[in-house]
Parts: sequence; structure tokens; C-alpha cells
Amino acid sequence: MAVTARLVVAGTALDSADEAMTTLTTALAAAGTPVTARVAVEDDDVALEEALAAPSDLTIVLVGPGATAGDIVRRALADMTGARLMPSERMRAGLEEAARSRGRPLPRGIERLVLVPQGASVWTADGAEPGWLVDSQGRVWIVLTPGAGLARMIEQHLVPYARSRAAGRPALAVRTLRTAGVDLGEMETRLAEWLGSRGAGGDVEVTTLPASGEVWVRLRARGAIPSAAEETLAAVEAKVAERLGDDCFGRDGDTLERVVGRMLAQRGLMVSVAESCTGGLVGHRITSVPGSSAYFERGVMVYTNRAKQELLGVPEEVLRVHGAVSGQCAEAMVRGVCRLAGSACGLAVTGIAGPDGGTATKPVGTVWIGVVVNGQVAAHRFLFDGDRAAVKWQSAQAALDLLRRALLASR
Repeated sequence: MAVTARLVVAGTALDSADEAMTTLTTALAAAGTPVTARVAVEDDDVALEEALAAPSDLTIVLVGPGATAGDIVRRALADMTGARLMPSERMRAGLEEAARSRGRPLPRGIERLVLVPQGASVWTADGAEPGWLVDSQGRVWIVLTPGAGLARMIEQHLVPYARSRAAGRPALAVRTLRTAGVDLGEMETRLAEWLGSRGAGGDVEVTTLPASGEVWVRLRARGAIPSAAEETLAAVEAKVAERLGDDCFGRDGDTLERVVGRMLAQRGLMVSVAESCTGGLVGHRITSVPGSSAYFERGVMVYTNRAKQELLGVPEEVLRVHGAVSGQCAEAMVRGVCRLAGSACGLAVTGIAGPDGGTATKPVGTVWIGVVVNGQVAAHRFLFDGDRAAVKWQSAQAALDLLRRALLASR
């Protein structure tokens, strides 16, 4: 059987682990060890022990630095492998180096943090929190810490280990095609000939998965060796991607903000954003990508009508006749921010995130998004479901996707 991995996020907020999960998943897939299950667990003894005991060739555990969950993971893996917890000088040296590189004192409870199951292998990399590996009766657990040094830990230790473990075993190649602007039902109709059965011409399983403001299309191909699995996958992937068309914005670890950033950078364009109901989320997502200063000019957060008028020049008549949540206001906002910044591209978001403020004609979840690319202006209306956070996230997703599509159309 092919080697697969299971990812456990232990006692750390999911939003702080999202980037780590994406990085790990992408790296492991490239190393021939796809992640087939993900689980997030609170710092609860029983729940964590159950998550760690679940069958898997390789279990990757993400634990925040100094988290209570780290103690539970150490104890649970020691019990499961029949090993004693012992202090590791290599772990101590790794923690000291990580603290020194950040200009911080040693973490509290250092004597507790250096304990690992006897026989564990400790991994270190410059500037990274040390990780460790336990191998018992054919099962492997690897404990890593999210953070700035995780990428180096993955490159120097995890990827080579995963490749060596997968060598000589049947291979499983996995690809995730990420789509936006289309719902799950439409996607399943479009891909009906592939769903629920192996793809024609090869052993490829195609499934769909709803995500936050996206639909993912997951392809899994099996082969005797990695190159055979990849070849089989590529043949079906090309056909599926063609069917998805422009609704497919990326694959595997791609995000809308990364894809849009690449498009802007390739075209030498700058973007500015004006936000009301999203409260800066669009700008935050764009600027979360390293190097975004090459294409992000500025962001303006304008919650009140007064702010929209004073900062963006939205006409008082537009607000009086049409209201702040309207296509006319979204267009005026995006024109205003582009004029203010002198940027060729712009986004504006105005809406009702809730839970209050809705009316019969403009219920909670009503959002207007304005987009400008090289002087071409458009406004689009959406009605999103969910609580305030969900509406804000979906609004940001839609805004980034509209900019992506406008950039594609301007080629």
C-alpha cells in the first residue's frame, strides 16, 4: 500500500496553523506521502490520545510552542510506545538556539520542554523550534511547531524522511484543484462523469469538497511507482481542469491572495482597496503574502458615510438616494480609492455583515463589491449566509475572485 500521512493540530488555534497545514500538505504530497486526514483537537487528554492512536503510517502533530497540549502529546506517545520520558540535550540545544535567534529568553518550563520519549530522534534547523520523531512497530509520529522556521524543518528533515519512507512502496499522487465563484451543486453536475468512479484511462478517484467560499476538487491516483501515479494523475487532471475553466484559480497550496498577487506582479499593476463591512480583511489577506509591497498600494477602511465622503469622495447624493450598501456606492468607493492612490486596480466592499442592520430589501449578508482594472469599473451584488465572521470571509473571497477574473479578462 502507498504511504499516507495524517495531520493532527493539537491545542493551537486553527487560524495560526492554517499556513503550516498548507505548507506541510504541499510538501508531503510532493514527497510521495499525501495527507489523507486532518484533525484539530483541543488540549484534552482523552481527545488527543484518541487522535494520536488513530491508524496511520505517518502522523504529523502540530503543537504550539510551550502549549499544554505539548505535555499531553509527550505523555501519550511515551505511553503508546512503551518508552520513558527522558531529557534530551539535543532538544535543549535546539530550544536555546531558537530563543537566541529571536532575541528572547529561554521559554518557561525548559526542563519540561526538553523531555521526549526515550529513543526519539530530535530534529533541529536554524531558527526553528526543534521537532522530534518517534518510530514504534512500523508507525511513526513526528511533532513539529508552527512558526517562521517550520519551512526549513520541512525542507531539511521531513521531506527527505518522507521520501525515504515512500521509496519502493506503491505510490499515491494527490492533487487539489481549487475553485471559486461556483457552488458545490453546480460543480458536481459539471464533473458528474468523473465523480463516484475511477477516471477513464487510469486509477484516479475524483471527489469534491466544500471549503470556505471555495469548492475543492480532489484527485487521487495510484501507481506502482511515484512517476506512474503522477502520469496517471496528470492525464485526468488536464481534462478536469479544462472542464473547470476560469473557475479554477489554483492547485494544492494556492490561495486567492497568492494567485492575485502573482497576476498583479506579472502585469506590473498596483491595487488599492476600500473596505467597509470587511474591516480591513481584504487588505490583510493581500499583504499576508511575502513581497506584496510590489503590488499593494494602500487600503482605506471607511465604516461611516462621513468617512466614505471625506476620504473617497463618495457623493452625498449617492448615499442619500441609494444608501451605503448599493452598487452605486461600491463603484464610487472603488473609483475614489483608485483616484486617491493613483493605482490601476482597486476593490471596494460595502455591506451588512450582521447580526443587525438588515432590512426587507437589504437583508443581513447583502454585500456589494466594486472592482476596477485599468479603468474598467463594475459592481456586483452578493447575498451571503452565516454569522458576521462568515459574511466577512466570504466577502473577502468574492472580492479577490472578482479581481482575479477582471485581470484575466484584461489580458
